[in-house]
Amino acid sequence: MQLGFVSAILPDLSLEEVLQFAAAEDFACVELMCWPKGKAERRYAGVTHVDVVGLTKDAAARINDTVQSAGVSISGLGYYPNPLCPDVAEAQVYIEHIKQVIRAAEMLGVGVINTFVGRDCAKSVDDNWPRFKKTWKPLVKFAEDRDVRIGIENCPMSFTRDEWPGGKNLATTPTIWRRMFEEIPSDHFGLNFDPSHCVWQMMDYVKAIREFAPRFVHVHAKDARVDQHQLDEVGIMAHPLEYHTPKLPGLGDVNWSQFFSALGDAGYRGPVCIEVEDRAYEGSLANRKASLVQSGRYLKQFMP
Repeated sequence: MQLGFVSAILPDLSLEEVLQFAAAEDFACVELMCWPKGKAERRYAGVTHVDVVGLTKDAAARINDTVQSAGVSISGLGYYPNPLCPDVAEAQVYIEHIKQVIRAAEMLGVGVINTFVGRDCAKSVDDNWPRFKKTWKPLVKFAEDRDVRIGIENCPMSFTRDEWPGGKNLATTPTIWRRMFEEIPSDHFGLNFDPSHCVWQMMDYVKAIREFAPRFVHVHAKDARVDQHQLDEVGIMAHPLEYHTPKLPGLGDVNWSQFFSALGDAGYRGPVCIEVEDRAYEGSLANRKASLVQSGRYLKQFMP
């Protein structure tokens, strides 16, 4: 396994500065954010460390030179929109940019992109399914043709009132994953697995690893702390941030010893990238850098 981090937490640094920081702190890889340049639509979005729009071979070569000079690798290209949103025209913008990210992954020789399936949060899973098939079968074929694997993160994206009740990402549970992979059995279609989302959904992430690790394209290392007292007050039907808090690895409820033991037993040997969404560390660039260093120091005890 290779320990890295998600570049979204360092939006004020250039690509070269992100890679230099990673190298200096002994990270092996970085997942680089590829949002279109412009205003962010939510927290941790809108970060552009690789501009994939109109990426040329020369530009890709320069990026690879920068990566190689730093002595780290790109674990994947990240872009996390909602390609199944109710506004079909808006969704098409996201779909076209996902294609741009796939093209960039091919040009850079990365071979991995991470994203969301998307969802109309006002509709059931069944009612979203026709659009899922219509959208993702051609997207996966597009990736297959370029030998790029797609890792779908298991985040429900149900944290704010505009995302309630269903969230903006279908791929949240083992039942849905099985259905997804039966519908699209391609080995270029898999998961970007984050155990923290299992914690606050009250699911066993070790059991999920044992079944689905062969589908893991990428792994995120983020923790979550469930406030049982608050959960007793509001119940699981409340907005999730009313009863849980994203935390750095080691500061929440994930048992990282069990997590890495299960990953290793399942044969996973890919990247594990720290994803920082801990508000306690967001006050400054220095604090955000420190959050990555602290998380890396903690997780390295479980890795060879």
